[in-house]
Amino acid sequence: MMSLTANCLIIFTRYPEPGKTKTRLIPALGELGAAQLHRRMAEHTVQQAKAVSCPIEVWYVGGTKELMQDWLGTDLRYQEQPAGDLGDRMCAAFRSAFEQGYRSVIIIGTDCPGITTALLAQSFAELQNQVVAIGPAIDGGYYLIGLQRLVPELFQGITWSTATVFAETLAIIDRLQLSIWRLPPLPDIDLPADLPYLEPHWIAKTGCSE
Repeated sequence: MMSLTANCLIIFTRYPEPGKTKTRLIPALGELGAAQLHRRMAEHTVQQAKAVSCPIEVWYVGGTKELMQDWLGTDLRYQEQPAGDLGDRMCAAFRSAFEQGYRSVIIIGTDCPGITTALLAQSFAELQNQVVAIGPAIDGGYYLIGLQRLVPELFQGITWSTATVFAETLAIIDRLQLSIWRLPPLPDIDLPADLPYLEPHWIAKTGCSE
């Protein structure tokens, strides 16, 4: 029987298909380069996540379960993301994990190369006492959200993919009087203007020519 103190880490990502992956980076990197950069960031995220030593679920878009397993390995759990906006999909992922009996659940994407094992471990530790753990992205969104219990309101009425996502989420947290732990702000890599936040070798290894 699963321990009620068990943690679960959920990674939202996309299969790295050129032309359908990191499309806002295509003007700077080309279709292949954008997909390869996404591939590298996702692999880095999974590497950091595995060192936390908790069950990891990969909720994916594009590709198939078999393609995802060939890419990231068979030692992870895979789930295709359902229909709906980002809030609907995150809420569904949290609900699924809590229904399985996990006590603390964290969702991250694969766009933040600053994610580390230490940040993930600290977030789980803080969730023993806080209802919400959240990592603000410098573009106004967030790169990590963790919950001690399902709070559907956090994913409703948010203007997703805008610079107000974090502020809108904080307002809901304040309104519901939820206890919160904030991680340090980190950059997401979504636009050409974000590329300088990467170490040079991240771009050098992508083979950005089409």
